[in-house]
Amino acid sequence: MTKIEIAEIISKSSSFLDESQMTRLSEILNDTLEKEKTPPSNKKLLKLFETAKNVEGCSPKSMKYYLYILGSFFKQVKIPVKNITTDDVRNYLDNYSSNSKTSKVSMDNIRRVLSSFFSWLEEEDYIRKNPVKRIHKIKSLKTIKQAYTDENIENLKDSCSSLRDKVIIELLSSTGMRVGELTSLNKESIDFDNKECVVLGKGGKQRKVYFDSKTKIHLQNYLSSRIDDNEALFVSLFSPFKRLQISGVEIMLRKLGIKANINNVHPHRFRRTLATKAIDKGMPVEQVQILLGHTKIDTTMHYAIVDQTNVKNSYRRFIG
Repeated sequence: MTKIEIAEIISKSSSFLDESQMTRLSEILNDTLEKEKTPPSNKKLLKLFETAKNVEGCSPKSMKYYLYILGSFFKQVKIPVKNITTDDVRNYLDNYSSNSKTSKVSMDNIRRVLSSFFSWLEEEDYIRKNPVKRIHKIKSLKTIKQAYTDENIENLKDSCSSLRDKVIIELLSSTGMRVGELTSLNKESIDFDNKECVVLGKGGKQRKVYFDSKTKIHLQNYLSSRIDDNEALFVSLFSPFKRLQISGVEIMLRKLGIKANINNVHPHRFRRTLATKAIDKGMPVEQVQILLGHTKIDTTMHYAIVDQTNVKNSYRRFIG
């Protein structure tokens, strides 16, 4: 856009805009011209994107991943964002996939991060069109992710050498909370009378989760056995009794899985197990969505696995 083009637009608009509207139009057009003259560098735009995502409540972990993906992209594609085309992005994704042997799921995650960044650039008028918009979802083979069986969970608990670890398994099983939500809990977070607690989920959103009577008793016994004054609900087993971290829970569960001879033991699988069990027993999916803290109901359905035995029984009942 040039100054001559701006003057023509203002001239043509004078017949149906009042004075204040004309002034505002002139400001917008001149701001646009100024942006085109001296566009921010890619590095500056990444910083502005980071600020915008932080204001929206993006978690530090997600932001770190975004910046890693975008940083890798701009190391290879050394072109100002306004000049990047769909072909540039496609070539980058193709080369990345060929050179790194990355899975299709991971490649689609990269595509989504790039799309998020360029969509933001488009919304903020730094570019005219998002070049990733025409790059469709990268299809991958969908595998059925298994939930824990009741026997799996009992075997994991039997393999525990401490009451703390057993309570962690029971709390994850009965609440379906995320591992990060578990490690951020404090002792005062627990409402023993109502067998519930408030967790801080993604995006800083709070929600209530619930546990059963058995978990309540074991949790009370665990807290009674503690000799430290740390406010955290779960701490390390040995002095100086620091708050248990996500990695600590993951390592503990992985070791228990090996000991109990159960494959793929990790915290997130407990969420899938709760969703599957709740839906299988007739709990409305909208309520499961609230229980798990999902923004979209599609996410809840993605976690839930329909029991194949029930499908078979229903088939025999309704079809023959």
